[in-house]
Amino acid sequence: MLKTMRILLTNDDGILSSGLAAMAAALRRLGEVCVAAPASEQSGVGQGITFLTPLTVKKAFRRGEFWGYAVEGTPVDCVKIGIAELAGWRPDLVVSGINNGLNVGINVLYSGTVAAVQESAWQGIPSVAVSTQFSDLRPGARIDRVAELAAVLIEKILEHPYISGTLYNINIPFAALKEDANRAPLVVPIDVTPHWGSYEKRHDPISRPYYWLADRPNPNPTEPTGGATDFDAVASGRIAVTPMRVNPTCEPLLDQMRSWELAPDADFRFSEEIDPRQLDFRFFRWIDRAGDDIHTAR
Repeated sequence: MLKTMRILLTNDDGILSSGLAAMAAALRRLGEVCVAAPASEQSGVGQGITFLTPLTVKKAFRRGEFWGYAVEGTPVDCVKIGIAELAGWRPDLVVSGINNGLNVGINVLYSGTVAAVQESAWQGIPSVAVSTQFSDLRPGARIDRVAELAAVLIEKILEHPYISGTLYNINIPFAALKEDANRAPLVVPIDVTPHWGSYEKRHDPISRPYYWLADRPNPNPTEPTGGATDFDAVASGRIAVTPMRVNPTCEPLLDQMRSWELAPDADFRFSEEIDPRQLDFRFFRWIDRAGDDIHTAR
């Protein structure tokens, strides 16, 4: 049994998410839990932070008792301010989830759930993202059991030495909750199949065009893709665990690139043909926003 821990918990579905409540309840058997979550849903915001406007934080209460902090910002904001100001201690563990929707494949690039713990992993804190299939209106979608299973996995992961700058991405399909399920997780890489490539063009009531993202990764896969990846694991009804590094440097290329000739040629000169004012929109005056186009004075 691990020592009692101090745990910071966040998500990207918002402070009112049932997945957040379930995860908080399951983690409390491991230690003290401080909840700092977005005041509203922040799905797909990735690693965005708030720095052009003040960051508002309000206390949230459930049944008259303090529940956590509602942050008017992104999941990464929640982790940053949670560690720096709200918790009152440096966490031993940061958990993000339970996300309402799997975060497999390219989803990890956009996911606010995963981005939140990328921030804490940067700070050298053991960090875990937890996701499951969309649970809304699904019969038998026992988010409490997903949380209980996730807490057991987290506890077992933490029995091993932590490598600073890493996080664990856990995806739990509903099939893993069945009585006869194989609950041994598969440790697998991220599926790198490209997605998010097409948009559906529509028009609003006054005929202005807008676009809706149409081609997206299947959040509830039912068929394996042919390789041993996170997508395949959950498609087969197995729990997927993927270790991730937050340092984006491509280490194998470093030494190669140092031998490349990248300096400009000796006869390189800056061009004097462009007026810098042409590049600064502060010199522009909007004269026509009618229809589909924007016209400027210059």
